[in-house]
Amino acid sequence: MEFKKCVRCGSFFLSNNVVCPKCLPKDRCDISKLTNYINDNNITNSTITNLSQNTGITLKNINRYINSDVIPKINL
Repeated sequence: MEFKKCVRCGSFFLSNNVVCPKCLPKDRCDISKLTNYINDNNITNSTITNLSQNTGITLKNINRYINSDVIPKINL
């Protein structure tokens, strides 16, 4: 395990994850919300700004999810 700074809230923690244990459920909820939004609305082409506005998930977190391949690939 490494001593890290949470990319979501900025607190320091020991883990192999990029988010602290307090933020992990929030990340899972955001990922689920984003994935459901993409699937339910048949999104195949959108902007990150539109995804953020329609889901309430920050641009920073959407970019992080895209870069870590945790959401389905769409044309952004």
